[in-house]
Amino acid sequence: MEAKSVLITGATSGIGEALVNRYAQSAQVIACGRNQDKLSKFESSGVSTSRFDMTDKEQVFDAANKIEAQDVIILNAGVCEYIDDANNFDSALFERVIHANLIATGYCLEAFIPKIKPGGQLVIVSSSASFLPLPRAQAYGASKAALSYLTRVMQVELQGIDVTLVHPGFVETPLTNKNDFPMPCLVTVEQASERIFQGVFKRKKEVHFPRRFTLFLKLFSLLPFNWWLPLAKRIKR
Repeated sequence: MEAKSVLITGATSGIGEALVNRYAQSAQVIACGRNQDKLSKFESSGVSTSRFDMTDKEQVFDAANKIEAQDVIILNAGVCEYIDDANNFDSALFERVIHANLIATGYCLEAFIPKIKPGGQLVIVSSSASFLPLPRAQAYGASKAALSYLTRVMQVELQGIDVTLVHPGFVETPLTNKNDFPMPCLVTVEQASERIFQGVFKRKKEVHFPRRFTLFLKLFSLLPFNWWLPLAKRIKR
């Protein structure tokens, strides 16, 4: 059954914004984010909004207390920052990324799981960066690997709710526009949102795309690490 009510975090840019536009064609959507200008544009088109910072636990719970139960809740918000010099590890950057991508998701799980209707669905957007250790991704990759593990455990333990884990490859967003390295198999946010929409509709346990890229990473993750190491070092250069 197609969802009639959907809440989406990280809705003011990138994949989240595209998901709002896709779901708004057939469902009542609550778009969540920090950018009030973007949220106001959603409101002008009939989409409900909720402004809060996921990294602020009090704001998350205040927002959750103001909404009705939803068919689907999509936790999509996240950040990406890279550690350029591993020999001079930036612990402040590491903490910032882990807090935004992982700890803040924990806030949302506590606050929003009770807001999912019985038989509803929780969707968590991780990253294909979680499959393999990638250069400069100590913070981002670690946060996403932990997020994927967290989601898998929720799939095991949550009762009465389906859980979908999303592993996108490279998607053309404001975050990836800052990347200074090649991004193979890059897809648009519209393509990404459609893949996620269809996967959630089918209640898949995992949605990963583009498959020619994610299957390559999954294959290498099964092989001895020494096979991946020289290729990863070449990517670094």
